[in-house]
Amino acid sequence: MLIKTPLASAARECEITPEAIYLSRRRFMSAAGGALALGAFPAHAEAERYADVEPGALPGWFAEKLPNVHWQAVTAGEEALTPYADATHYNNFYEFGTNKGDPARYADKLEVEPWTVVIDGEVAKPGPVSLEQVVQPHRLEERIYRLRCVEAWSMVIPWLGFPLAELLKRAEPTGNARYVRFETKLAPEQMAGVRSGFSLIDWPYVEGLRMDEAMHPLTIMAVGLYGRTLPNQNGAPLRLVVPWKYGFKSIKSIVRISMVAEQPTTTWESLAPDEYGFYANVNPQVDHPRWSQATERRLPNSLFSPNVIDTRLFNGYGEVASLYSGLDLRKHY
Repeated sequence: MLIKTPLASAARECEITPEAIYLSRRRFMSAAGGALALGAFPAHAEAERYADVEPGALPGWFAEKLPNVHWQAVTAGEEALTPYADATHYNNFYEFGTNKGDPARYADKLEVEPWTVVIDGEVAKPGPVSLEQVVQPHRLEERIYRLRCVEAWSMVIPWLGFPLAELLKRAEPTGNARYVRFETKLAPEQMAGVRSGFSLIDWPYVEGLRMDEAMHPLTIMAVGLYGRTLPNQNGAPLRLVVPWKYGFKSIKSIVRISMVAEQPTTTWESLAPDEYGFYANVNPQVDHPRWSQATERRLPNSLFSPNVIDTRLFNGYGEVASLYSGLDLRKHY
């Protein structure tokens, strides 16, 4: 995975709060009686929690879901949420560039309406479905998960979504479905990184899970964060979130979900199999060939406040350990 190392004294883009976000709390409070605020944020305590998130128009399907959201269905204990500005301005989304600020800078060109997802493979009910059809049967839940990047930085993000298992069951997988393959949208005219002649990636971006991993209750399809829809740079309008795996497994802007019999070849595994394995479970005892995985930088951080913490096996989600009983986690990394 490509990493650009800035000077230690340089301020990162994620440490500079955009003026719009700095002012958004005051605008939100002054507009609390208006339709914009009521439509853009959950009511009561949830509105106060996300008052620093800039209000914006919501698509109808999302606005309809907000009143029935199960807030804090999963929490991260006493761990503080990563500020919205960091979570949305420090991203890996190579379709828009390799610098952490490139996705926020260029992903506004991604067209997310209308959006169609193809569900196919070893299923009884294949076919294209609209985003609205994907989400409609499900009650959204807020899942506050730790996100651990393979590059040894981390965040705590309040996602809005629903269990992937519920979506897969609707497609009625056959007995031959042993893996799930995911594919990101490919739109070179909207994605500067795809057009770049320096990219080594064979687009589109592909990820995969074993079927039991995909069906685990912690695995979700996310359509929002911080009480609003996903920003483009965070994988709008539909992304995977698998909290016990390194972040590159949580594929963004999904357009195809295929249930398959054979283990799919995934993007980073095909590029550097000695560095990025298929399983990619967070494991402080298995280092990346070029850096340690024993600790992580929890964002936000700075030169004088590095905020380095110990990394936990499975990112702290020990309930998934039974999925790997008898599996050598050093070999199957």
